[in-house]
Amino acid sequence: MATSKSTKGKGKGKGKDKAKAQPDPHALRIEVQPDDNQSEKLAALATDGALTAITLQAYAGAGKELGVTELLAAMRKAGDETVAGDMGRFERVLTHQFLTLDALFNNLAQRSGRQDSFKGIEVLMRLALKAQAQARATAETLALIKNPMPYIRQANIAHGPQQVNNGTPTGAGKNQSPPHELLEHQHDNTLDIGAAATAGRADPAMATVEAKHRPTNTRG
Repeated sequence: MATSKSTKGKGKGKGKDKAKAQPDPHALRIEVQPDDNQSEKLAALATDGALTAITLQAYAGAGKELGVTELLAAMRKAGDETVAGDMGRFERVLTHQFLTLDALFNNLAQRSGRQDSFKGIEVLMRLALKAQAQARATAETLALIKNPMPYIRQANIAHGPQQVNNGTPTGAGKNQSPPHELLEHQHDNTLDIGAAATAGRADPAMATVEAKHRPTNTRG
């Protein structure tokens, strides 16, 4: 800050101190140590979201009273609260936004009802419903913050191609036995699938036809 010294003696008489120079609210004041690299310091601030404070100042509408440096300090405090798990600030902000959006919906809906033309009613009602939808989305976001849903991860245990059989219960094919196994279980005998058995005397009709029983007239 710049100050002027008071003078005594000849002249107009009394000297006055100049008013203290007010810091530029648009200037971001940072602390730089003698050993710090100023370019690296600025790069760290830029990648840490410090420039967002300038954007917020431009849209806050608070005028010259809101300085960027003070705004950045408040934003960092809010970020530290979030990192620590304290979501109270965001819950309050979302609640305020919900109330504001609800007020917009009511205002636009009332103005729509006072219109004489169908076009005016349609335009204002569309804006009213958009505000209502945003209010609902804000309320849902606030509800999720207050009561977060558990995250469930489903593990895929299938290691190969899956076959879908419509109308067939799962695992039905695994419980079915091959035909020869069914015969073994039913008759308690092992099914011989080797050479054919010779005909016995118990059923002469099924006996093997010998040469004397074969027809003499054979076609060439």
